[in-house]
Amino acid sequence: MSPSGVDHRQDNSTTQQDAEVMTKRILWKLDLHVLPSLTLLWLSAFTDRTNIGNARIAGLEKDTHLHGNQFNICLAVFYVSYILVELPSNLILKKMKPSRWLPFLVIAWGTVTTLSGLVHNFSGLIAIRFFLGFCEGGLLPGIMLYLSSLYRRHELQQRVGIFFAAGSMSGAFGGLLATAILKMDGVGGLAGWRWIFILEGLATIIIACLAACFLPADLATAKFFSQEEREFAVRRFEVDQTGGATLHVWTSSEQTNKQTDDIEKDVDVSVETPSPVSLEQTGQEREIFEWGEVKRALRDVQVWLLALTYTGVVVSLYSFSLFLPTIVAGLGYRGGQAQLHTVPPYVPATVLTVAVAIISDKMKLRGPFVLFFLPIAIIGYIISIVAKNNTQRYVAVFLIASGVFPCGPCLLSIIPNNVAPHYKRAAATALYLGSSNCGGFIATFIYTSDQAPAYIRGHTITVSFLGMAWVFIALNVAYCYWENRARARGLRQNNIQQYQMSLDAGKTRVPMGDRHPDFRFTL
Repeated sequence: MSPSGVDHRQDNSTTQQDAEVMTKRILWKLDLHVLPSLTLLWLSAFTDRTNIGNARIAGLEKDTHLHGNQFNICLAVFYVSYILVELPSNLILKKMKPSRWLPFLVIAWGTVTTLSGLVHNFSGLIAIRFFLGFCEGGLLPGIMLYLSSLYRRHELQQRVGIFFAAGSMSGAFGGLLATAILKMDGVGGLAGWRWIFILEGLATIIIACLAACFLPADLATAKFFSQEEREFAVRRFEVDQTGGATLHVWTSSEQTNKQTDDIEKDVDVSVETPSPVSLEQTGQEREIFEWGEVKRALRDVQVWLLALTYTGVVVSLYSFSLFLPTIVAGLGYRGGQAQLHTVPPYVPATVLTVAVAIISDKMKLRGPFVLFFLPIAIIGYIISIVAKNNTQRYVAVFLIASGVFPCGPCLLSIIPNNVAPHYKRAAATALYLGSSNCGGFIATFIYTSDQAPAYIRGHTITVSFLGMAWVFIALNVAYCYWENRARARGLRQNNIQQYQMSLDAGKTRVPMGDRHPDFRFTL
């Protein structure tokens, strides 16, 4: 009890409760305005990227006179342009504002998808797929960078899981939608596969326009927050970016009556009522671009360990989504039945993706979940290789989807969790996703029609990449554990002196970010 008769321990408990209530309110408003829009954007992206698989079994190859590996070449061209634009897009994201840049990208590729319904030959399909990748390449790294600027580090993955699950749903949704659209075969003198591109492309454009109306540019300018909520949201985010601390909200009366010395004994970090927040006052907006941050991203060991991990997962993820319709057709199903049988494997994958994302945030773990789920997918591929009948192969598809899809949000969240400040995170996210998307090239060539229905060569290559992914995610978990132990033992305190010397010499003006000895990596 203080001399004034005020029990500051009770005050502290009250302010902690106020902070929790405020946090829940902020997260609810963010989720309501951000997640539905991003989920629909990603659903559209994944549908537009993979609908060529549905179009293929509906007559695209025959009508465009494709032969040999020309279909696979068309798929590979997509990843050429996709990879080229990821880093530039992320570096300009903040200047262009993500609430406008991301919907703009989606409108652009929705337009390209619509035009895909007008192609008549191999060269036309090559051109369309190149521009589709060029428009879409900035979306995923942009979404990850955008979410990491709105949510604290261990609030991130469950949000990533929700929009990433849209990728799983797009497989089911795309199959159902394609089944319905194919009934338009002959309408307007166009084949049904052309209507798949035209209608899904137009839907994408509409979704992007709606998303632009709801997405906030950043925390400091979000119109759906009150001034108090806006100030609190910015401060709690910045505390998290500097290593994390207990956050308290002080009311005006408590500000007047509190005695600082007494309170500091009970409180780790108090955030007093701040002055109005402007764009210039927030840590993210103060940071200026320096090429040194790109170089730091290039030298970060986690970027490359995780890039090799995600490359292995991407080989499975992309080949599964692109070729599942063909695999199902190889099992003896045709037409609408083939489209419908692509749907069930995505259902358990979607449920697991969301569940793992929520649990992962609560436990503040990423890599260990990948270590657990990748073997499930590996077992699925092994069953596919040794399967003696179509029923066994179809069961294996469920294991593959349930093992691969839950790994996606875990791997997408690690770099935003472990890299700071903003421009290093922007560069690292783009480099990581850009290099790992090279797996897309491999994915497009390992499943060829001459392997149907067993696809033993394709499955063998894919399971080898998943084995590689397991090894590299294990190395990354070990590295983060080792580095966190070193920081806890005080072995990285010289980082502060080195940073101060660079600051005094005018070599940098950006925050310390992940170099700070109090910063802890997420396993």
